[in-house]
Amino acid sequence: MTANNAFNFDVPNTKIAPHNELQKEGQSDDEDFAAANLKPIKMVRWRGNLVSEKEAKALCHVFDNLQDHFGHQRPDPRIRVTTSLAHPGQGWSWNGDLDFSYDINGDQCNLAYVSMDVCVDLTPKLVHKHGQAMLNDYGSSWVYVYVPESTFDKFKCYVKAGTGWDVSDEGNVYDPNRNLVAIEAEIHHKSGQPKPSFWMLKDNDASGNETSFSRIGSIQEVSAQPHQQRTHRGVGIFSVSMEVEGTPNFEPTPGEDKAKLSFTLVSVRTWGITECVAPIVHAPASIK
Repeated sequence: MTANNAFNFDVPNTKIAPHNELQKEGQSDDEDFAAANLKPIKMVRWRGNLVSEKEAKALCHVFDNLQDHFGHQRPDPRIRVTTSLAHPGQGWSWNGDLDFSYDINGDQCNLAYVSMDVCVDLTPKLVHKHGQAMLNDYGSSWVYVYVPESTFDKFKCYVKAGTGWDVSDEGNVYDPNRNLVAIEAEIHHKSGQPKPSFWMLKDNDASGNETSFSRIGSIQEVSAQPHQQRTHRGVGIFSVSMEVEGTPNFEPTPGEDKAKLSFTLVSVRTWGITECVAPIVHAPASIK
């Protein structure tokens, strides 16, 4: 399903103006020549934030119009996945954020976010079992997100094609009865971090031509409301990071080892509540 121009109501009524980067003093002749031939970066407002025109185009494409998300809407989203691994200075793991390049009418626009069909589980969890803590901070710092297995497999294929790395299934829980994959998705919760937004479907306008959503709060705020403590079906928008085991002095290359992905849920567009997915209520053995 497509939601065209659904979220314009939270964009400030500000005139879009170009922003030219000022040339620094002390540049060499070559730098002067290069700077003279560079096109100025046009900056625009999107949701009150000043971003480049191309980034705004990608943000509208993914967040506002719900285009090219992984799921039933488009079998093969027009996305290319890349990453650059770096060593944090300690330990054995190399890390990198996934970048997503969207083909929007022939224009390649890069974005740090990707979306897919999901069910977001806001049902209460078993916090203690036999005196032992189980699912701590659920709904505050993380939630379960259920993804159709075919959708998740497609996403892993894109990661493999773009980065060369096979994706590990470590940490995920598979439901063979419903062909779903349960992912532990982080959500920002610390002071200063933007809280993940939760949007619900609004009634169509009188013409019935547009589908629009209304922001009802953060995921944390919504999950605290008893009448919302259900499983919600919709589109989840994520940032994704990759972790690969290696050695500090040598960057790992694709081979026998697999990469582990971590998902951070930044926004949800929900079509409504579903009763077709049995939520996880305790810690499965496979993720302990």
